[in-house]
Amino acid sequence: MKENKVVKSKILRILFIILGTISLVLGTIGIFLPILPTVPFYLLTMFLYVRSSTKFANWFLNSKLYKKHMENFVNHKVMVIYSELLLLSFVSAMLLTSLWFINNLTMSIIFTILIFFKYLYFILKITPISKKEYLKIKEEGKKKMMEVNND
Repeated sequence: MKENKVVKSKILRILFIILGTISLVLGTIGIFLPILPTVPFYLLTMFLYVRSSTKFANWFLNSKLYKKHMENFVNHKVMVIYSELLLLSFVSAMLLTSLWFINNLTMSIIFTILIFFKYLYFILKITPISKKEYLKIKEEGKKKMMEVNND
């Protein structure tokens, strides 16, 4: 990891570890139940683990779960079209639900801006690819790792 983002408060670190683990479990369940999206929960897991413990963050980065579901997203800024649509739908539903219950104009504007920038980010920064292209990128990554390990 590039920099140490671990929070100093022990209580907050423990809370982040607990929430990160819950997010990890939900993301893993999402592998088997399509109604729960894996990627947003794994992104949340990484966010929480980076702030809670370098050990947890490194473990997650080296796990098969991260490598299978997140590595191409993080390293190459690509996502399978289906996964991208599922992620956008899930996050939009969460934000719109929150927006529905908020009775504060300022917060409503902030949530609306968040929704706008979320779509803008995915349209401009994340390249949608087919499952076949995704598997090709993963295979190339495996070959590079083998070359590094053989050196």
